[in-house]
Amino acid sequence: MEMLLKVTDAFKSLRETRLSGLRPATEFFDFQRISRPADMNQATSRISYNTRYFSGNYLLIIVLLGVYAVITNYWLLISLIFLVGGFAAINKFAPEATQFGDHTITQKHLYTGLFVIGIPLFWWAGPFGTFFGVLTGSAILILCHASLLEPGVESDYASIQDQV
Repeated sequence: MEMLLKVTDAFKSLRETRLSGLRPATEFFDFQRISRPADMNQATSRISYNTRYFSGNYLLIIVLLGVYAVITNYWLLISLIFLVGGFAAINKFAPEATQFGDHTITQKHLYTGLFVIGIPLFWWAGPFGTFFGVLTGSAILILCHASLLEPGVESDYASIQDQV
């Protein structure tokens, strides 16, 4: 129960800090502001401004791509459920040693069995390929969006606010 409270508190703080900066979809997908940058300097300044301005939207893109990648990689999903579920089940149902015939089974034995099966299953699922796929896909999407979208009128006033 205490762990559930920590997770909900973490989501609340994430929502308050990062996702509070979500911009509306109409502003994020404003097709009238899309244009090709004239040169690399303009592209760099657009990327710099848009990554700060749309940081909540970009974080949401990364999370959605990560969830999609885990859901579509069935072995990774099964291995994560096995490891997390096994860890939770051992903590909940086997906090103390259990006598099974002539053998005493402790939490340490259960964790060892869980990791002996779970870690190779997780490794076989290819988490690094999934991670780098999400990293590459989100980087391409974010850089393309940030460089092609012209900053709005409010960007002209951002430099004035920084000086005050």
